[in-house]
Amino acid sequence: MYDYLIVGSGLFGAVCAYELKNRGKRCLVLEKRGHIGGNIYTEKIEGINVHKYGAHIFHTSEKEVWEYVNRFAEFNHFVNSPIARYRDECYNLPFNMNTFTKLWRDVFTPAEARARIEKERGENFTETPQNLEEQALSLVGRTIYEKLVKGYTEKQWGKDCRELPAFIIRRLPVRFTFDNNYFNDRYQGIPVGGYTQIIEKMLCGTEVRLGCDFLAEREKYSALARKIVYTGPIDAYFGYRLGALEYRSVRFETEVLDLPDFQGNAVVNYTAREVPYTRIIEHKHFEFGAQPKTVISREYSSAWKRGDEPYYPVNDEKNNALYREYARLAEGEKGVLFGGRLGQYKYLDMDDVIVSALGAVRALEG
Repeated sequence: MYDYLIVGSGLFGAVCAYELKNRGKRCLVLEKRGHIGGNIYTEKIEGINVHKYGAHIFHTSEKEVWEYVNRFAEFNHFVNSPIARYRDECYNLPFNMNTFTKLWRDVFTPAEARARIEKERGENFTETPQNLEEQALSLVGRTIYEKLVKGYTEKQWGKDCRELPAFIIRRLPVRFTFDNNYFNDRYQGIPVGGYTQIIEKMLCGTEVRLGCDFLAEREKYSALARKIVYTGPIDAYFGYRLGALEYRSVRFETEVLDLPDFQGNAVVNYTAREVPYTRIIEHKHFEFGAQPKTVISREYSSAWKRGDEPYYPVNDEKNNALYREYARLAEGEKGVLFGGRLGQYKYLDMDDVIVSALGAVRALEG
């Protein structure tokens, strides 16, 4: 008999397994996929660590979390500085002085940029925005919205911005400095050698079974342990009895190119609506690679249906209300902890996942 059955070998499940093992608990990890690591899994192609399920940049302001994750890998000094391509124009992200001086040829100083944005905001301001377009125009004006927000957002959500609720964009970060660092966090980087090694070290000494669908054989697997840590979709656990929660899914087209450099940056967002993909990831740039070939992944946002991989929870009012109903059901499941992005129906950065998992283990073990 195992002390804990951990369903899912992503970051939440792996941290739980590592911490529980160190507390003397016997754990069994079940993984539905053919590999460990969940969505932070990286695989080596042409000597390049490829982020199979999309770009993952570790960042945090919490020193304790940074020191914790550095137990398992050495991190480099990668700084996330994505580029936005709008048709035949390129801009720096997040919106900053490098962006503004290219958008407006007569803008050179923070004061001039503030004045231009305030002018455009005033021309498009709506006291009570009724949709995402009105909200964005009221925040940053038409130029930034049309070139850098509209098309990208519509591709992400699969709807016209006028059909999307205003609250999706509560704010748009605008910086009046020449700083292309996307994150404000003190600590940032990519593990040298990829993310998979982190999960391997966390799961070292713990039994892991791949290709095992917990929900397909729930009674069999549940009988193996006294308690369960479940990191899959919470609605699937309950057989969608209250209805399915909504997600956005992502599809990747990965290609090996016989050239040393494709786009000169790890991440380039394509903000024009007519370009079908949202961004291109060039994986070698995460680790400053000098390999003779390169690997790129085109990322397509898509509608989700049962059977697809759920990526981003659609945390609107309707889905959040439905999640709260499932959370109430979860409270009645004795001996089962629901955690992670899917178990909590919440988008979580990697540092948030670690904090959440450590808190969960403390709650489980007292």
